[in-house]
Amino acid sequence: MTVTAPAAGGPDQAEPQPAPVARRWFARLVPPAAAALSGALLYVSFPPRALWWLALPAFAVFGWVLRGRGWKAGLGLGYLFGLGFLLPLLVWTGVEVGPGPWLALVVIEALFVALVGAGVTAVAKLPAWPVWAAAVWIAGEAARARVPFSGFPWGKIAFGQADGVFLPLAAVGGTPVLGFAVVLAGFGLYDVVRLALETRRTRAVRRGAAVAALLSVAVPVLGAFAARPLVSDDAEAGTATVAVVQGNVPRAGLDFNSQRRAVLDHHARETERLAADVEAGEVPRPDFVLWPENSSDIDPFTNTDAYAVIDRAAKAIGVPISVGGVVERDGKLLNEQILWDPVKGPTDTYDKRQIQPFGEYLPLRPLIGAINSEWTSMVAQDFSRGSEPGVFTMGGAEVGLVTCYEAAFDWAVRSEVVDGAQMISVPSNNATFGRSEMTYQQLAMSRVRAVEHSRTVTVPVTSGVSAIIMPDGTITGRTGMFVPDTLVQEVPLRSSQTPATQMGILPEVLLVLVAAGGLGWAVTAGVRRKRAGGA
Repeated sequence: MTVTAPAAGGPDQAEPQPAPVARRWFARLVPPAAAALSGALLYVSFPPRALWWLALPAFAVFGWVLRGRGWKAGLGLGYLFGLGFLLPLLVWTGVEVGPGPWLALVVIEALFVALVGAGVTAVAKLPAWPVWAAAVWIAGEAARARVPFSGFPWGKIAFGQADGVFLPLAAVGGTPVLGFAVVLAGFGLYDVVRLALETRRTRAVRRGAAVAALLSVAVPVLGAFAARPLVSDDAEAGTATVAVVQGNVPRAGLDFNSQRRAVLDHHARETERLAADVEAGEVPRPDFVLWPENSSDIDPFTNTDAYAVIDRAAKAIGVPISVGGVVERDGKLLNEQILWDPVKGPTDTYDKRQIQPFGEYLPLRPLIGAINSEWTSMVAQDFSRGSEPGVFTMGGAEVGLVTCYEAAFDWAVRSEVVDGAQMISVPSNNATFGRSEMTYQQLAMSRVRAVEHSRTVTVPVTSGVSAIIMPDGTITGRTGMFVPDTLVQEVPLRSSQTPATQMGILPEVLLVLVAAGGLGWAVTAGVRRKRAGGA
């Protein structure tokens, strides 16, 4: 009897093989997982961790995930990258109000990253693609810093680089140039590895592509080292001895506002203690004193008791104080810095210009109230915006005021320096966010701003971390959290302007134009390929 083998292509061979199916599922799952995990890696590079260098492999993996894919896949993968980055970065926004606002914010902000992902897939087909891709990322940041509700720049790549080698580039072209350099080096790193593996496999070297990839990594690093002379602590306009007062709050959370008088008393008491130490010769007398935002939420212009408390503290120390107050004037509620002279009393004011949506005013109030009436009660009355820069003349120094949330916005900090500020103060109130990472993220912003404009930056905070930052971004004095404390230090005053200060928005505009040019080139080339294929 003859046994015949099954014919080729018969039933036995037609059955699906489990190994190829598993590989296909693995191939489908890896890109989304890698996108989300690389976003999380980017988050880990941000303060309070000094792991700034992790931003490079994060963008290298993101470049690997996107390159060679269509724009629709880029949208989805970019969104996952945005979620992986922003979900943990912004978790502090839900510390006191629950997960709803935090998740809503992340869902909206990640849309910008999704659009960037789609843009990167388009320009990734161009020569020297890391340049175009990095410009697309900065264009996304530029959009996110402006819309919706006047924008939300938190999470700019530059703000994660306060400890990094790229930091001097902030003095060259501000946060856009610093961020561009980091993203370019990250995408370039991927391209170097990709081309090295390709060369090993094919034994052929594509010299033009290899040179472009290597330059994408080398130029940002070399540029950062070349920019280091722009970073200086020289006292061009003399020095000033500053006192940064952190009075602390009775308790953390949203209800710290119910203890407004206690917060004011804490800051007055800490200032009077400083005055006693000065009289005892234990610390030098400061030229002026800086209180944080919301250090007097009782309006001293209408409340004689609050006026007396502040005035007594100013007379005790004998020098001007910048007081963070909440005042009502002409029917408007204002977040205001008040210059308080020990002899003349209040002599000047600065009203916060970039106010925080859903914190200091409520957009879409009727809609929000319909969803949750408790949210509208949290912001019972909207704050109004100021319109002018704030530079106080204090003890012979010109001190620019940038109130808390404003430090995230390029224009708000630059305007004070252009208006003559020889140093910057960022009075803040982070008590609402407890011991979350928010205060460290904001402190890193101030360090970047110090280098960007070559100015000493002080950060007086109600509950910490308060700090004094040199023009090179170094922290020379800092407090703990939720403790009363005072920092007294002689700091340099500076009058020159960095290229970043002088150029203002120009570097960002140029990078956005580069991104637009790359996208236009990519779309045009794609249309030509389709026409050629159909001919």
